[in-house]
Amino acid sequence: MSESDEPGQGEPGGEGGTRPLPVVMEKGAGADSDGGLDQSQSSAAYDPVPVLAEDEGGRAGRFWAVRRVPAALVALVVLALCGPLLYDIAAVRADRPAMRWRRRLADWLSRHAVDDVVVLTGAGVAVALGIWLVVLAVTPGLREVLPMRRASAAVCAGLDRSAAALVLRDRAMEVPGVQSVRVRMGRAKVAVRAVSHFRELDDVRADLDAALGAGIKELGLAGQPGLSVYVGRAARKR
Repeated sequence: MSESDEPGQGEPGGEGGTRPLPVVMEKGAGADSDGGLDQSQSSAAYDPVPVLAEDEGGRAGRFWAVRRVPAALVALVVLALCGPLLYDIAAVRADRPAMRWRRRLADWLSRHAVDDVVVLTGAGVAVALGIWLVVLAVTPGLREVLPMRRASAAVCAGLDRSAAALVLRDRAMEVPGVQSVRVRMGRAKVAVRAVSHFRELDDVRADLDAALGAGIKELGLAGQPGLSVYVGRAARKR
């Protein structure tokens, strides 16, 4: 039989007939009866990567809050209490009778012991206010501002948490397969929760790890936070 008479694979009238071509199925395509992907979630957490020193102009510490409202309230309370008291003391020194509120306060204190409930309550409130003021005095505040690396001693820059979270969210939305993303930006950790509507979740999470890791480095923060990524499937509509 010559080469031209031999039945080919694409000829429908050959002796052996047409051989069926092999079917190539996408990974995970036949995992369930509905044709969906077999994985429902994928997550991973990574420790922060240490930031290398690059001729920094100084240590980038947290920003201190001005705290104008607590300072103004304390000033008003001190003025309202100490002003009349100082005036009354000066009046008594000038041989004038003490003010009525001071005499009533002295009589009330003479009738109540130290272990009285009202006295203990007032003392507890005063101690709580004092502790609150001490905490405000020794803590920097401004938790919404993340300090950035200092390239010069004359420049001290910071990045708002919401702005950093928005930048990372935009980077995550560029990853194929991501339908929606929620980013919670903290000082020590970035928590990302994404919803994927196609592709394998492990592949989506790997791309998110790479994209968000590069995005965190590009933010230029003084202390690079850790990264936690969770990817899940969108809820099916019934």
